Amino acid sequence: MSKKVYQVIVNVLNTNENFIGAPLYLVGTFNNWSARHLPIGEIPAVGERMHFLLPAVEAGDLELKLSRGDYRTLTADQDGKLEDPQIFKIQKDTEVTLTIENWRDLYPASTASPQVHVLDEHFFFPELDVFRKVSIYLPEDYVGSEQRYPVLYMHDGQHLFDEATSLGRSGPVEWKVDETIDSSGSSVIVVAIDHATDYEIRQQEYLVNSGKGTPDPKGWKYLHDIVHTLKPHVDLKYRTLAGVRHTAMLGSSLGGLLTLYAGLAYPQVFGTAAIFSPSIWMDEENLYRYAAEKLGMGVDRKEQEFYFYIGDRERRFRMMDAKNNMRLDMDRFYTWFAEHFSGKLTLDVNPEGKHDCGYHRWFVVLVVNP
Repeated sequence: MSKKVYQVIVNVLNTNENFIGAPLYLVGTFNNWSARHLPIGEIPAVGERMHFLLPAVEAGDLELKLSRGDYRTLTADQDGKLEDPQIFKIQKDTEVTLTIENWRDLYPASTASPQVHVLDEHFFFPELDVFRKVSIYLPEDYVGSEQRYPVLYMHDGQHLFDEATSLGRSGPVEWKVDETIDSSGSSVIVVAIDHATDYEIRQQEYLVNSGKGTPDPKGWKYLHDIVHTLKPHVDLKYRTLAGVRHTAMLGSSLGGLLTLYAGLAYPQVFGTAAIFSPSIWMDEENLYRYAAEKLGMGVDRKEQEFYFYIGDRERRFRMMDAKNNMRLDMDRFYTWFAEHFSGKLTLDVNPEGKHDCGYHRWFVVLVVNP
């Protein structure tokens, strides 16, 4: 059954003196966040408005952003910070208003804090036989102290610290891991591993079992390289608390699924596995089988923790039917896992959460500062 559609009039109020008269564009859920933004007119003078009609918008949430043609020229708040999409509930013909306060590209592209450093632009992963950029976040009090710190390993490194290198479904939306930890009062080292620039290779490296579209999975090789090559290097070069109680891994989507496998496979290495929005459906049958095998081996896991996060509105293919509901996948697995796992378990559900890193960022602090 097709959804109802409505007309939406988009009113744009300009309060910024820059780029007046330049072409103005709109992007959002109405065009599936396409890289080709929709031209809607010209930027009006300060204090003036322009109007545009979206003639056939499906009922439900409408998310919108304004730009001057691409994701690097989005509007920003008064301080020049990239704004989250504006969300409108569409249930009838509607008028909405967007305000141009500022432009993101008038400010420095990089948003990484001074505590973020490049560990190695070309760190060699021998099992994968690839070189990848690895970044590291050091606590504010790292320099000048003799303290040792817990370590959090994270995937998809280019999206964690810096807007200049990140790209989500609605543009360059970073996790803000550095800012989040800074404001939390926690002190932790974060090791961030960039994924392959080709997303098909990323999928290959984040899956441990073969499946449709991935005949040659390399996830076990990737995890082996983290455990046996990257972690020893980090522990040697930096003042870490290297033991299992102080070592964690965090990933989302396919990275969440991979982190779940890492926690099962390496309980002597990762005391905490933080699994955000895992793509369980990509490997569900194998996951249950492997989890049952590993949890049945008699390994003491009472000190290990698995932290799960899911958004209540996450869907596999952005379809709202029950078959594609990732929350249901998570609930089934968590219920089963709780019956077999002897350690600490946490499940956080964000009622408004969708499959997007913008909904993940504030839950990072619950992992580093439980």
